[in-house]
Amino acid sequence: MEPFTRLTGIVAAVDRINVDTDQIVPKQFLKLVQRTGFGRFLFYDWRFDLQGNPNPDFVLNRSRYRGAQILLARRNFGCGSSREHAVWAIHDYGFRVVIAPSFADIFYNNCLKNGVLPVVLPDQQVDKLFREVEVSEGYSLTVDLVEQEVTTPSGDRLAFAIDTSNKKKLLEALDEIALTLKNEEYIKAYEKRELNLNKIQH
Repeated sequence: MEPFTRLTGIVAAVDRINVDTDQIVPKQFLKLVQRTGFGRFLFYDWRFDLQGNPNPDFVLNRSRYRGAQILLARRNFGCGSSREHAVWAIHDYGFRVVIAPSFADIFYNNCLKNGVLPVVLPDQQVDKLFREVEVSEGYSLTVDLVEQEVTTPSGDRLAFAIDTSNKKKLLEALDEIALTLKNEEYIKAYEKRELNLNKIQH
């Protein structure tokens, strides 16, 4: 997990509501046990036809969106099952930010655990971003986690909210393992006390 502070990146827009985790990464690709390698399966059923050929009409197959790091989506993004693989696929593909009017709760939290910043903006602002992305090739946004702002090419600054503890985790790249290791000294002391206690009892 890498620290997230500020990112300027090309935006790719998926203009569909209620995108669920099975659409983000279909269930037949959940056999991998590591977090990497899922990017090639992202939106698989939309990116490819039944013969495995790229669908030229899907946004991620268009050259203008190559290298995009910000995913723009509609409301209730990441609904459906709780599979963390959906976020692994988004991150592995290269996205560090997902912007939407709303997210499914479990998906939102899985993003935070895996170094992806979920940004919630009002519907009206998201609508405007969709329109601007459509007419501007190479459209990019700057997302500043410290200031909690999204800045458009025209200079509009869109504020977003994020819980203080989640913000800290992203800024310092603290996943659940890293958070546990911050208490390593206390864990070792506890284990030592338990070991000594067991020796006394036996």
